[in-house]
Amino acid sequence: MIDKTFPSAAEAVADIPDGASLAVGGFGLSGNPIALIEALLAQGTRELSVVSNNCGVDDWGLGVLLNAKRIRKMTSSYVGENKEFERQFLSGELELELTPQGTLAEKLRAGGAGIAAFYTQTGVGTQVAEGGLPRRYDGAGGIAVASPAKDVRTFDVTGVALPYVLEEAIVTDFALVHAARGDTHGNLVFHKAARNFNPLAAMAGRVCIAQVEELVQPGDLDPDDVHLPGIYVHRIVEVGTGITKRIERRTVRAADGE
Repeated sequence: MIDKTFPSAAEAVADIPDGASLAVGGFGLSGNPIALIEALLAQGTRELSVVSNNCGVDDWGLGVLLNAKRIRKMTSSYVGENKEFERQFLSGELELELTPQGTLAEKLRAGGAGIAAFYTQTGVGTQVAEGGLPRRYDGAGGIAVASPAKDVRTFDVTGVALPYVLEEAIVTDFALVHAARGDTHGNLVFHKAARNFNPLAAMAGRVCIAQVEELVQPGDLDPDDVHLPGIYVHRIVEVGTGITKRIERRTVRAADGE
């Protein structure tokens, strides 16, 4: 059987070229494949087109690549935690394809499942369907590139004829994901909220690279516990259980009586 393990994150991402497209797992800072992101930063890869729910924060997650101006385009559903993201977008340095969150998830899943496109009600009657959303500014407040109009058709799905907008699937050159456990065949198990976009990003990448906290041997994972089968994973690297994990905002409540 094929052993998909790589000795280091640096070796796992070494062949990602300038201009590559990446699907990257994570939601906020939960489940970010930070070891792979930092390895990509260290090797100097640039002009990346990244598909991910968001772009981390200014000094963590995909934000480290953004700060180094290694990202040319982001396809995301949420951009509100990163001031540098805002600055680059409004100045015309960064292209943004803003996509509804559920639509983004389905575009990734569809790409991995071999489905070219699908119709959804999300975005009907808005600029998502009608076009005109800014994708790149000109640096002077004007729109240099705007989103195109999409095909809208009427379907009778629930007994009522309603409009649906066509959304195309996403397939990327590479995928970077984080999992709690994995075996040498690439079968992955995610931990709670860190599951988020990781399986979907993995499916969409032509080459999927997974960092795992714990690497085990084939047969050590109960098949019923596997969240993503190894057929979608091409490379796997162990980063250890002590890897740093961050959250955007720590919230605590006052003690009783205070």
